[in-house]
Amino acid sequence: MTNADQAKSMARQLRAALSSDGIDIPHSKSLELVAKALGHADWNTASAKLDQQGASPSAVRFLRCSPILRIFDERKAREFYCDFLGFQVAFEHRFSEGMPLYLGLERADLTLHLSEHHGDASPGANVFVATANIRAFHRELAEKNYAYNRPGLEDLPWGLQMQVNDPFGNRIRFCQQDE
Repeated sequence: MTNADQAKSMARQLRAALSSDGIDIPHSKSLELVAKALGHADWNTASAKLDQQGASPSAVRFLRCSPILRIFDERKAREFYCDFLGFQVAFEHRFSEGMPLYLGLERADLTLHLSEHHGDASPGANVFVATANIRAFHRELAEKNYAYNRPGLEDLPWGLQMQVNDPFGNRIRFCQQDE
């Protein structure tokens, strides 16, 4: 059993103990409480750090995934990803002036790569992003009154989800999942 699995077990036990006293909390809340009790800012941070502590040095670990999304218009991409979604530019690359753009974006531990290069990606991709505090993110986007995208929240069997569609046909599904 990994350290993260042990923390999940603690969260289940906490939830059960509270429930026996008539206090019902969602599993996600019990995970957050255990994370704080273990000295971490939130469950996502705790889970990542606990998994790293319990992994053997020779075990395969995936450190980061950066989906590449196809774009066709730099101005529209920046308006959508930076102005609307709140990403920051991490890097930009062109082989020379007038050549297609390759752009790296970051926000809250999520990295996306946008590319105007023909062979890098196909338009119409779908990216699923596990998200914490999705209601706050939804509220932030709603307050921007972006004319081309007004995402809603959808309560689905696998979690609370908000889908955004970029100007190039790509979809990003932000989802808060309770375990």
